[in-house]
Amino acid sequence: MGSFKGHALPGAFFFIMGIWWTLKSVLRYACRKHKRISYLGTKVLFHRIEILEGIVIIFMAITGMLGEQFIVGGPHLSLYNYEEGQWVQLLGWHHTTMYFFFGLLGVTNILCATISSLPKSLSKLMLSNALFVEAFIFYNHTHGREMLDIFVHQLLVLVIFLAALMAFLEVFARNNLTVELLRASFILLQGNWFWQIGFVLYPPSGGPAWDPKDHDNIMFLTICFCWHYAFTFIVIGLVYAFVIWLVKSRLHRFCSSEVGLLKNVEREHESEEEM
Repeated sequence: MGSFKGHALPGAFFFIMGIWWTLKSVLRYACRKHKRISYLGTKVLFHRIEILEGIVIIFMAITGMLGEQFIVGGPHLSLYNYEEGQWVQLLGWHHTTMYFFFGLLGVTNILCATISSLPKSLSKLMLSNALFVEAFIFYNHTHGREMLDIFVHQLLVLVIFLAALMAFLEVFARNNLTVELLRASFILLQGNWFWQIGFVLYPPSGGPAWDPKDHDNIMFLTICFCWHYAFTFIVIGLVYAFVIWLVKSRLHRFCSSEVGLLKNVEREHESEEEM
């Protein structure tokens, strides 16, 4: 993660999952409101979605772990160098541990979707655990660094902790759209902020990094953080509007075809009576 790409990769992962969880939550809510939407509202669809989601999360986690371990200069699965008497790339191991717990989340999603005896809330609990572990890791991630570096990571820890708290509430408040969208907003914000950290500490243009001791940079990033959060609500609003439109248009077509079928039946019945 000591590069722009190292921050862009998890940022992209979290942003994609934030979009996906928003779409899934709104779709489930819309299908509960309109139960006559044929296949969209069936449990079979959401059952398959959970399995697919678990596979994608496992793929993302494995990609992240392999990237952290086997990039040039990475630890290559070596934790301690006995010849030099020191630990090997502990920051890389921090990130590998973070990805590992999200990999466990993917496995849990698949198990909960395929084993009926497991409670569905177990996947929410595992998501909460993965986020709490991530927050703990990043809280202890910036010892000895410059003021600006510490500040951007403190904001990241705050977002991760709030996302973990919302995921934990979902264990008890099941199918609560407000809580689900709030958690998705923090996941989206986390993805955005990873990208922002990359631009601040490791500018992709190759230019100089931001002055780590300039207090004005911290003042601006405080405002920028709020802008990022506002952007997440715009994204959620657009996704919500799209899903509701999609469901209503499908419901309209379904009802239209049903009305047409009833009219044909009535016509056949009237013709039989005339005969």
